[in-house]
Amino acid sequence: MSFSKMSEIMEASQSKNLPLWKVIMDDDVQERKVTEAESFSRMEKMLDAMIEADKKYNPDLRSQSGLSGGDGAKLETFRKNENRLIGTFLAMVMEKAVKMAESNACMGRIVAAPTAGSCGVIPAVLLTYLEEKNADKARVVEALFVAAGIGQVIAETASISGAEGGCQAEIGSASSMAAGALTYLENGTNEQIANAAALAMKNMLGLTCDPVAGLVEVPCIKRNVSGAVNAIISSQMAMAGIKSAIPVDEVFETMGRIGKLIPACLRETSLEGLAAAPSALRESVKNS
Repeated sequence: MSFSKMSEIMEASQSKNLPLWKVIMDDDVQERKVTEAESFSRMEKMLDAMIEADKKYNPDLRSQSGLSGGDGAKLETFRKNENRLIGTFLAMVMEKAVKMAESNACMGRIVAAPTAGSCGVIPAVLLTYLEEKNADKARVVEALFVAAGIGQVIAETASISGAEGGCQAEIGSASSMAAGALTYLENGTNEQIANAAALAMKNMLGLTCDPVAGLVEVPCIKRNVSGAVNAIISSQMAMAGIKSAIPVDEVFETMGRIGKLIPACLRETSLEGLAAAPSALRESVKNS
């Protein structure tokens, strides 16, 4: 992508009088030398793959390690229980986030968004919106372009790799992308989209990557839920008119700096953090 900052995308949107998603799609068209229809179709196929993965969730499957599987079904049962503190929308987001991440752990087909470890965040938010709000599918595809643009800026500015920047670079990036996409769906302005992305990332700064037994299961799967819920509250704050005191591009740059400061033992090496807890070490031995 030719843009390395959110401010550049927003300026292009204003100068060309185009919506944010269209600026991002046009950039893809130029970079890959494809037509607008081809670019849009490719993104629609990604959405279709997310929908298919959600529908094909199997509650009986367990990962090879035995650390994950079946929790998505528990959240589905919980969602159907009227005696809960949260609304249906949020309950469904939680359910879909776990189902998608468990499917990944059980070797199902998912969309890396932006990584396999954070694959549940964006689908959970957007698929729930698609179902619960009766949203137009084409508009959700447009929201995916918004998410993609945010993700590309993060990749250019900081990182989307847990091994390079900790889990803030994976779940944090996915949460930021989802927050911006959701704000677009809610008819937020470009500024509100940027504020939502900034607020979401700010809440994830410093998050370490410490997978138990070196597997993308514990605590990764449950962090997908946190990332998805964080995206929603960040979007809602932005829609309420709350602004990030730190501009979005500076927030992303900050994430990059923090990633470099996080010691290697907390960047996907499983040498510290939760991976070094006694029970986690026992799991490591079992799965070695």
